[in-house]
Amino acid sequence: MTEKSTATAPKNNAARPPSVWRRFGMQLGIWSVGIVMWLAFVVLAPSAFTQPEMYLAFASSTPIFALMAIPLTLVVITGEIDLSFPSIMALSTCAFTKVVAGGAPIIVGVLAGFLMGISCGLINGYLVTKFNIPSLVITIGTQFLFLGLELAWTNGSGVDLTPTNYATISKILVGRTFFGVANQFWWTILATLLLWYILNRTRFGSHVFLTGDNKISAQLMGVNISRVKQGTFALVGFFAALAGMIGSFEVNYFWPTMGGGLLLNSIAAVFLGGTSVFGGSGTVTGTFVGAFIIGAINAGIVAVGINAFYTQVFFGLVIIASVLLQAIISKRVKN
Repeated sequence: MTEKSTATAPKNNAARPPSVWRRFGMQLGIWSVGIVMWLAFVVLAPSAFTQPEMYLAFASSTPIFALMAIPLTLVVITGEIDLSFPSIMALSTCAFTKVVAGGAPIIVGVLAGFLMGISCGLINGYLVTKFNIPSLVITIGTQFLFLGLELAWTNGSGVDLTPTNYATISKILVGRTFFGVANQFWWTILATLLLWYILNRTRFGSHVFLTGDNKISAQLMGVNISRVKQGTFALVGFFAALAGMIGSFEVNYFWPTMGGGLLLNSIAAVFLGGTSVFGGSGTVTGTFVGAFIIGAINAGIVAVGINAFYTQVFFGLVIIASVLLQAIISKRVKN
């Protein structure tokens, strides 16, 4: 599978088919990084990385931030960024708990959570496109805004989500249904397939690439850039609501400050997965792999016996290496 912008093509290569390196270079690079890192951890910590329990643990913990990184990929492809999704996770899950506590059926609470997430995403998209303000600035502001609203709404108090009261929704979201693997892993697979299809097989996906690749050309071709960007922010809001509910039901408790530690992991997974920091190109499958590489780093450092404080060092090195890899491959493609 390959995911790339087709808005422009170098004239000197128009008459010849793209090489394997040109079409799959970034994906091959990402998979190579993942395989090398996994082999290193297997050699250095075989007692942990040869046990099925380690991978079952990955399947339950990594999806919480992978579900955010995958839709965030589309935002970054358009040339924007969203730093508010941890707060959207908290506010959306808060809406779910408040609606259910008010006596509404759980399905209504779930819909309220998704509606809140989508609304927050649309607010971000509207502010960015309507006032032409950098999304970095807007989403820093809305991060504080959404979190502040949620803390005021809950008065800083959490909510118990015991399985006896939420048996069905808990089993659907975080149960161990197939092969003992946490359902959030299957939800992440489904999200990856869905967004891959949207990005590569729909007009909206083509417009996402065109918007990030060349804004002026996209406008001349009739692409509604504002609507495209708002749509990508809305997708982040939807999946933030899903990730928030999954994260809460995994621990059977809603924490008002949930999501606060997921921001860097999600962003790292996007760039490690091969999405260009300049927009115009990216891959949700790469982000999926990148998220599990990040998860492996978290677990591997501890398993190998290295001080956990070095986790950030490894994250930094991996992200820098991935950006350099992007630059090298981009240069090879242009040549």
